[in-house]
Amino acid sequence: MSFREKLFNTVIRTGTLSVIGTDGSKATYGDGSEPKVTIRLHDPALPRRIALNPGLAVGEAYMDGGLTIEDGGDIRQLLDLALRNMGWGIGEHWIMRLGYRIRIAMRRLGQINPVGKAQANVAHHYDLSNTLYDLFLDSDRQYSCAYYVSPDQSIEDAQRQKKRHLAAKLLLEDGQKVLDIGSGWGGLGLHLAQAHRVDVTGVTLSTEQHGVSQDRASRAGMADRVRFKLQDYRHESGVYDRIVSVGMFEHVGVYHYHEFFQKLHELLDKDGVALLHTIGRADGPGTTNSWIQKYIFPGGYTPALSEVMPHIERAGLYVTDIEVLRLHYAETLLAWYRRFQLNRERIKGLYDERFCRMWEFYLAGSEMTFRHAGHVVFQIQMAKRQDAVPLTRDYITDYERATPLAETVESPNSTPPELDGAGQPSAGDPQHQAAE
Repeated sequence: MSFREKLFNTVIRTGTLSVIGTDGSKATYGDGSEPKVTIRLHDPALPRRIALNPGLAVGEAYMDGGLTIEDGGDIRQLLDLALRNMGWGIGEHWIMRLGYRIRIAMRRLGQINPVGKAQANVAHHYDLSNTLYDLFLDSDRQYSCAYYVSPDQSIEDAQRQKKRHLAAKLLLEDGQKVLDIGSGWGGLGLHLAQAHRVDVTGVTLSTEQHGVSQDRASRAGMADRVRFKLQDYRHESGVYDRIVSVGMFEHVGVYHYHEFFQKLHELLDKDGVALLHTIGRADGPGTTNSWIQKYIFPGGYTPALSEVMPHIERAGLYVTDIEVLRLHYAETLLAWYRRFQLNRERIKGLYDERFCRMWEFYLAGSEMTFRHAGHVVFQIQMAKRQDAVPLTRDYITDYERATPLAETVESPNSTPPELDGAGQPSAGDPQHQAAE
């Protein structure tokens, strides 16, 4: 049995994967059931690279054309098949286990994020073309996990529900001072200020996001009580009634967790409430996928809850609530992937084919990680006093039932798609036509 046969026999147990080698030979693995995918390998050394580091090798091969999909759908179907079989595991082949042990041993080296390096890491991803984000995100450019009441909801409504859900947990009152750490394109800060007449300060390390956020606040006539700073959170001072951070903690790095929560404690009022929304892992401490680390989020890491809690405790903060969002991010990523595909030709015009393949692999791989490989989202509510929030969670439901979904405040979207009733780009939309 060849190395290729041993490798794929080890990984694919359910579903069906057909592999065409560089010599034209074809072998099929699995139990013959759906899903069925056929791939072609254009590099005879690829199976060994896959065994040593599957995420990096498959991602690079797909980007560079060393692996192509012949039938059975697209890269999303291939990654669905692979991660259904691998699950939380790392594969049974001894080379796969060896590669994983090496990555675990080296994992912390990529997570040292002092101020200067942190800004460079953010720029790598978030300072891409604003038009790119317009073409696959919702109209508010919410680039984090949405909150789905049902999977058939539009991404627009699910993101509005996310903002309302966060506002409910913050227990906002008019006149309070709010700090948004990692404020993105400003949508959450503007929403909170509009809904509750609070004073908001947002901090971001992305020059593109900062410029858009400031412009939105000005156009909305809210610059007197909503401002955004191009600044590392570690340089912020003052005292805030409420602190929120959404989708930023993944970029902090394990070496800096103590620093993060100590700063949170320093900035939070004695009666204040803080809320952290972050991707996490259900399977305990691990390592960042090598391909994601290299191409998408350098310096990034999604922590296990066991890695976060000790630092909250040492900072002297009460954990007043933890909610685990499980498949919400999978549905979010699926919506982004579909919009990306509808606008693929326009995005290819902004960049190139290789970029499109990179982004497809990122969105599809991330979705399947949430569906099959143990990734979740944690919402951790904290306070300095254990009676800072009500003793039951009824206040969250009561708020959401009493508060209608708010419209986007001064959309940053320069090329908004026309949406049909299901929240998808309509057939009459020029973006949809361009994609076809």
